[in-house]
Amino acid sequence: MMEKPSPLVITLAPTGIVPSRDQAPHLPITPTEIATDVKRCFAAGARLFHIHARTEEGEATCRREVFAEIVGRVRQAVPQAILCVSTSGRRFPSYQDRSEVLDLEGELKPDLASLTPGSMNFPREASINSPEIIGRLATAMQERGIVPELEIFDFGMVDYVHYLIGKKVLRPPFVFNLLLGSLGTLSASPLNLALMVERLPAGAFWSAAGIGRFQFSMNALGIAMGGHVRTGLEDNLFLDRDKLQPATNAGLVERIARQAEALERPLATPEQARRILGLPTLNP
Repeated sequence: MMEKPSPLVITLAPTGIVPSRDQAPHLPITPTEIATDVKRCFAAGARLFHIHARTEEGEATCRREVFAEIVGRVRQAVPQAILCVSTSGRRFPSYQDRSEVLDLEGELKPDLASLTPGSMNFPREASINSPEIIGRLATAMQERGIVPELEIFDFGMVDYVHYLIGKKVLRPPFVFNLLLGSLGTLSASPLNLALMVERLPAGAFWSAAGIGRFQFSMNALGIAMGGHVRTGLEDNLFLDRDKLQPATNAGLVERIARQAEALERPLATPEQARRILGLPTLNP
């Protein structure tokens, strides 16, 4: 007999580094816009927020001071939000650039930080993650008490995570984002998602995400399989496959909430989400 699934944790990736305002009129770019969007999506049921930083001109940036302003404004607007900051190497390959955000301290220290355990091709560019940089980022996160959010695009990345666990480079809790459907990485199919989940460490937290037109189908599978979901304008700009209905972050979260209700998966409260992720609770 199947166990009752846990409450659903919705991750929102509101901005990313690729979408532009021309492509997505509702894309939040400034710290104030991101904080406002996070507050709106938190009210709709999102609990974990995967944060990228942009300059005032909308360009991706890794500067610590920009992340600090974003995190500060989000913490002020939504104190219970769980925050993950990006250490992506897609535009910033050096360890120095990618690790700046990990030095945020006090109330600005993030709960999690992204870590991609392998290199890959996106449709128009490569993301290079050398073993040295993966190890250095993982160690820096561990030293600072920041949980790695493991960004998984292919089976080999799961295998490498197991290797890093064996070397004590990674320690629990294990938090995975399974991102399927990007050209150049694992295709978005029910079989691929199921096989990927089967290979995860025991007790790991995982969210299902689909890129572009695969977003909603992968989200739906994640809910039905007892996992969790990631949605947001970083991964998909439209509500429909024909790309006629521009999405908003709040609209994407609300759509997930409706499906979760239909599948009898209650949305996690903020404290439940922290426990499910293996994070310290705010009110022990």
